[in-house]
Amino acid sequence: MAQSSSEHRISRRALLRGTAVGAGAVALPTLLTACGGPSKEVKIGSNASDAVPRKAFAEVFKAYEKKSDKKVKVNTVDHESFQENINRYLKGTPDDVFMWFAGYRMQFFAQQGLLADISDLWDGFDGFSGALKAQSTGKDGKQYFVPYYYYPWAVFYRKSLFEQRGYEIPKTFDEYRALAKRMDKDGLDAFAFGDKDGWPAMGTFDYLNMRANGYDFHISLMAGEESWTDRKVKHVFDLWRGLMPYHQKGANGRTWQEAAQSLAQKKSGMAVFGLPHPGQQFSDADRGDLDFFPFPEIDSAYGQDAVEAPIDGFLLSKKSKKQKEAKELLKFLATPAAEEKYLIRDPNNVAVHKDASTDSYNALQKKAAGLVSGAKQISQFMDRDTRPDFASQVMIRAIQQFINDPDDIDGLTKDIESQKKTIFAAS
Repeated sequence: MAQSSSEHRISRRALLRGTAVGAGAVALPTLLTACGGPSKEVKIGSNASDAVPRKAFAEVFKAYEKKSDKKVKVNTVDHESFQENINRYLKGTPDDVFMWFAGYRMQFFAQQGLLADISDLWDGFDGFSGALKAQSTGKDGKQYFVPYYYYPWAVFYRKSLFEQRGYEIPKTFDEYRALAKRMDKDGLDAFAFGDKDGWPAMGTFDYLNMRANGYDFHISLMAGEESWTDRKVKHVFDLWRGLMPYHQKGANGRTWQEAAQSLAQKKSGMAVFGLPHPGQQFSDADRGDLDFFPFPEIDSAYGQDAVEAPIDGFLLSKKSKKQKEAKELLKFLATPAAEEKYLIRDPNNVAVHKDASTDSYNALQKKAAGLVSGAKQISQFMDRDTRPDFASQVMIRAIQQFINDPDDIDGLTKDIESQKKTIFAAS
């Protein structure tokens, strides 16, 4: 999540829950009745609705209020609803600053003129790599995004379960499939799997594609430059079809949280997730038992070179009437101290600033940082690496359709390609 991410869509299922949600997400600025003038309050649109990140961000914003004379009002909306209504939100009355994603997903809204240019802030930023700046830059060469943390996707498992059962970490796809079969015989769902929200299964597709066809092909496919009827794409779905019997049944009716809980309960053996997802569903006592391994190699020409590691952060709405105050907040959020404050409370992500302390990192965070730093290529997640409308209107339904009926790969890919041509031809 990536996402996702995601994650991460204009409208993941083209659903409009927005009557109630939108009302909360687009509240008008309040006035300070005591002074009769505009409030110094900066409003933040937050998709951090789960308990762990919500509390962590509360600590960060409290720290900012302490060091400044400004107030922060956080408008928290259910994560999925926030993603589904983001387009209407930004075109309505958005908060001053809002949480969103780097790369393509940011560029999409920058091109529509909905984001404020913060290149002046970037002139004073340090500690961000060139890759991070590139992911924060619009197609016009201007910066619009403040990166805050990232989280790699991998295959998660419980160490104690592997030890008890004598399972070994698979390095190749053949070993991966053999382990899934063994888990199945042992009475486990080999893969915890929930795609009710539409985006979680995208991570599995991305890794299968990057491992089988390489990073460059994957990015070109996401950009609409390759055909979905290509034999390479059909091969990806065929590989996935071979694993489908070992996934939890009924995935389209199960949330990712429920899938992660089955991993925590040792009812499932493995799960393809982003770093924050399983950790949020494990108790403090069990979190030390959580581990991961890189998605296995399929073609030795590509090995395990690519890592999916979505970057989350903050954007400034072009419509905000408090550009100066909002930029001051963004400057704070771009500091190591702001990231450190967050990560003390949320051990499920990794800081992006090179000077952020890793002293508070647990073993999983350190391993995650190592995984990303050793990657030759980094993807953002399907619904961040492609057009939001293609991800939400086509790929969510297509993957859910595949989950229900994995045998009609020719029909599925033909339908995706037809819709892709229509969407990518649009301006």
